[in-house]
Amino acid sequence: MARETGLIRRGILWLLLLGPFFFLSYGMANTYTAGREDIGSLVFAWERQMPLWPWTIIPYWSIDLLYGLSFLLPRSRSEMDRHALALLTAQLICVASFLFWPLRFTFERPELSGLFGWLFDVLMGFDKPYNQAPSLHIALLVIIWTMFARHTQHPAWRWVVHGWMGLIGLSVLTTWQHHFIDVPTGALAGFVCLWLWPHSGPLPWRQARLAQDPKRWRLALRYGLGTAVLTLLAMKLGGGGLWLLWPALSLLLVALNYALFGAAGFQKGADGRLSVAATWLLAPYLLCAWVNSRLWTWRHPQADEVADGVYLGRVPGRTEASAFAAIVDLSAELPCPAMTTLETPQDYQSLPTLDLIAPDREILQKAAKAIEHHHQQGPVLVCCALGYSRSASAVAAWLLLSGHCTSASQAEALIRQARPGVVLHPAHRLVLHNLEAQP
Repeated sequence: MARETGLIRRGILWLLLLGPFFFLSYGMANTYTAGREDIGSLVFAWERQMPLWPWTIIPYWSIDLLYGLSFLLPRSRSEMDRHALALLTAQLICVASFLFWPLRFTFERPELSGLFGWLFDVLMGFDKPYNQAPSLHIALLVIIWTMFARHTQHPAWRWVVHGWMGLIGLSVLTTWQHHFIDVPTGALAGFVCLWLWPHSGPLPWRQARLAQDPKRWRLALRYGLGTAVLTLLAMKLGGGGLWLLWPALSLLLVALNYALFGAAGFQKGADGRLSVAATWLLAPYLLCAWVNSRLWTWRHPQADEVADGVYLGRVPGRTEASAFAAIVDLSAELPCPAMTTLETPQDYQSLPTLDLIAPDREILQKAAKAIEHHHQQGPVLVCCALGYSRSASAVAAWLLLSGHCTSASQAEALIRQARPGVVLHPAHRLVLHNLEAQP
């Protein structure tokens, strides 16, 4: 992608806005919190063994330089603006947390000399031990790290980027600037910002619409109940039990996708991958969804040919995907490794739809068109998580619109003959009958 003109000036303007805002908001929050008497702390016993490595003040400070350099990387105004807005949003989230949920760092750092000691002195002249969770340092690191990783193509340099960014993340602990709880909460804040401001594609919150389908609301309530149960368990158990807040958040985002954001909330791209933010925020759910798909299909993992080289099956692994010339994928929640096995990106078509919800007429028409286009070039896999509902309705739509079948019931019978476990609910049949009735 060619770089748009005027981006350096745009980046400088953003820095002129974000720089003063960073120091003013961070400093004022620190000063205000320092005068309060209701400041607690959250420290795990094992943190007493955390070493103090003075030299890690170098990577700790380096994020300031990388913050500025990150504005040289965007290739478009949209990417530049979304990067800046993600950084701004992280600042707002973290500073608000410092004010409403103040925590204090409790370790006393010994006096240090030399260059490292001077760097610590400069830091403590501005930074007091009250701006803790979520760590703004970590939140900004997540956003900056993602930007650098996206624009670093050479494998050796990618290792350098990941290694140095990882060292920055470690340094918040080894400089005795943060307790452990600040790190995962800071990462969470960073990924939320990246989810709100993806580097490309539609903004999820702009597409938010209250679901009209009662089934979507029922599923949203179930996932919301799971969120509540896990949250209560985490609060009751404390300690390591707080990790249950991760799957709780994951289920909350799934619930919001069913109630508001739709399939777009999973942020599955044209390459079959979920965004970095969605992958991390949804990781516990994604793991369960993948295991569930394999458990349901372990007795019948292979795809089944329905007609003329069109196969119906589950989201494939890399080995399975290599057997097909093209893939039409209707799963929103599972990544598909197709781009590493197909000859060209055009041989993969992603049409994300929510699990257990019938695809709408427009999605089925697009799927049918893609199947018709690709099956003439070789075997085509039409897939979803299990290969039993969403993908089956897509194949049925193709059978109808291509003239292979004259009715929705005939298409369903042909699919069941090839793959007996297919499950088409009344909602699926209604959409197919609407397609059948179109002129």
